[in-house]
Amino acid sequence: MTMTSQPPLHGYDLLRNPRLNRGTAFTEAERREHHLEGLLPPAVTSIPLQVARRHAEIANLDDDLQKYLVLSDLQARNETLFYAVLMSDPATYMPLVYTPTVGEACQKFAHIFRSARGMYLPISARGRVSEILRNWPEPDVRFIVVTDGERILGLGDLGAGGMGIPLGKLALYTACAGVPPQYCLPVVLDVGTNNPGLLEDPLYLGLRQNRVRGDDYFAFVDEFVAAVGTLYPQCCIQWEDFANFNAVPILARYRDRICTYNDDIQGTAGVALAGIFAASRITGQKITEERFLFLGGGSAGTGIAELISRAMAREGMDIGEARRRNALFDVNGLIVASRQDLADFQRPFAQDHPPVSTFVEAVKAIRPTGIIGVSAVPKLFTREVIEAMAEINQRPIIFPYSNPTSRSECTAEEAYRWSHGRAIFASGSPFPPVEIGGHRFVPGQGNNVYIFPAMGMAVFATGATRVTEEMFIVAARAVAEQVTDDDLATGLIYPPQGRILESSLHVAERVAAHIFDQGLARVPRPNDIAGLIRERAYRPVYPGEI
Repeated sequence: MTMTSQPPLHGYDLLRNPRLNRGTAFTEAERREHHLEGLLPPAVTSIPLQVARRHAEIANLDDDLQKYLVLSDLQARNETLFYAVLMSDPATYMPLVYTPTVGEACQKFAHIFRSARGMYLPISARGRVSEILRNWPEPDVRFIVVTDGERILGLGDLGAGGMGIPLGKLALYTACAGVPPQYCLPVVLDVGTNNPGLLEDPLYLGLRQNRVRGDDYFAFVDEFVAAVGTLYPQCCIQWEDFANFNAVPILARYRDRICTYNDDIQGTAGVALAGIFAASRITGQKITEERFLFLGGGSAGTGIAELISRAMAREGMDIGEARRRNALFDVNGLIVASRQDLADFQRPFAQDHPPVSTFVEAVKAIRPTGIIGVSAVPKLFTREVIEAMAEINQRPIIFPYSNPTSRSECTAEEAYRWSHGRAIFASGSPFPPVEIGGHRFVPGQGNNVYIFPAMGMAVFATGATRVTEEMFIVAARAVAEQVTDDDLATGLIYPPQGRILESSLHVAERVAAHIFDQGLARVPRPNDIAGLIRERAYRPVYPGEI
């Protein structure tokens, strides 16, 4: 949306348009032209000073949820300034607009609701989804992040409160990789909630009914996908925080028909694989020499296991053998071939092994080089587990990836201390540096933010028609190759978040090249792919004129 595509706005109408509002940065001439004189304090302020003012305001707050709300209000008031603040210090602001703070924001969504953002599509409107989507003011949508709110982070069913996830994800598309915000649409598919606390809360904002299941549910999703395809033919749909029993079939249903991916399955897998590629520079082992044991056998665990297996296969290993090197452990124990309770997506990773009922015994039986936690259950990487890993491996890989921090399988300090400083550690949520024996360790955060914004930028710049598994392997390698030897010396196996924009543009360039190589682009291949990426990237600056 620009001033040339609609009648000029003046006065309060202009100040209340978040995409066009500059606040105190309007010049004196602009204030006269657009009838803003008297509506703003007389001083004209540059955007760096506006950013400094917001920094000071937020730094004076003690509560992260209050900081989240200040940033949300800023986004609703002045979008350019919001992104200028985020991009000025991403390491500080990413945990505030997304994990871990967004988890609390989703839990309290109905109680902190301020203004309408995104689209809510209730299943009670079946047959009218396309009509409702037309109410969105932007005619060209390239990215939709959509959730049904059933499995928000590790917090469970939060219903319509799950809107915080698409809002946060799309903010990071822009802040971390330069995807222009006007092309992004957050969506909640509201099919009800099975959370009794929400159903009994008079302030709850979603449908007050139990979740719809089965054919009616999938028919509603079908209608949504069809409507998006008609209204926004170049749109990529990112599925977010669906329960396993819906996430896996939804991805299987659409992945070869439209441009789509599931960040919990494929984005998580990509960032885990990036960590493994970087960790291999410490262990000195090839990926085909690794063996992994997952705590959690759902869509995230199997998604990571499958991408690792494909990466092993690219190095010449038989895909069946590669899958056997990735074992899963769930609430009923080690996933073995003799079990009768396995889902289809778990069967490729079933081990030819007697049943094992405890995780520490599974570690001793499988003898993995790394353990990866995607259980959403805290403290399951116990001291006994970490010590067993350290006994088996000189440099054990310990990845407790569950979010938010309260659900992490172990802390960074526990992993480092119990392994006597030998663990190669990364977690889903941030942990502070740890000092052991005079050595300072900087824990890596295996955050999907290293993958999905860059994937979005590559898709945006190329107009890709599909998102493939190979694109996530390419992205993982591109992330890992940016980790320096100095980073590795401190235990950091991901690029520092302070340089996330440059990192993401590098990853986007590599993925875009792969898209062109595979003939999946809608635009001609340029001579300079890096130049294409940077040319299309959003920058948080006010335009030259209103």
